[in-house]
Amino acid sequence: MSISHWLIWHFDLNKFRPSEIGRVKISLAWVFEFMATGWPLIIYKTGIVGWIKLWLMPWLGYHFWMSTFTMVHHTAPHIPFKSSEEWNAAQAQLNGTVHCDYPKWIEILCHDINVHIPHHVSSRIPSYNLRDAHKSLQENWGKYLNEASWNWRLMKTILTICHLYNEERNYISFEEVAPEISQPITFLKRVMPNYA
Repeated sequence: MSISHWLIWHFDLNKFRPSEIGRVKISLAWVFEFMATGWPLIIYKTGIVGWIKLWLMPWLGYHFWMSTFTMVHHTAPHIPFKSSEEWNAAQAQLNGTVHCDYPKWIEILCHDINVHIPHHVSSRIPSYNLRDAHKSLQENWGKYLNEASWNWRLMKTILTICHLYNEERNYISFEEVAPEISQPITFLKRVMPNYA
């Protein structure tokens, strides 16, 4: 979905606290200022191919990277959604997200954001303290934590099962609900590795 589509159809300034609205407007102004001056300047200096290479491709790469992290940290077949009557803030912060161990080079590149559960307990914990915070959570609340190691089986599960929420089973795949349009899911199940 494009940024403009999201801004036009989904963005609602009323969803922010009154104290945040000024900062949100400033942020939006800077985004539009860059689009109005930065993009034309890049295109003028480097052409449309330069804009694609210098802005669009890095932007798409960054969003793929961050979307993958977000999906892994916030999607697991066994994590249920809770109704407002059942929801508990502490429980949601501890077991509503997944800590995932990645190869060391990825953890270095992402400043330990893969150590994700402390981030949900308090988003103010700096990246250099996430590991200590996670260790403390493991020692004191370990039975409530969801932890995984990144592997192809994990990705295959997330990409082929976790689509639609179901109260009894948590997640169900498009294959089950709409088999006539689930060819991409069937393809992923066939071609993705199934090893840890």
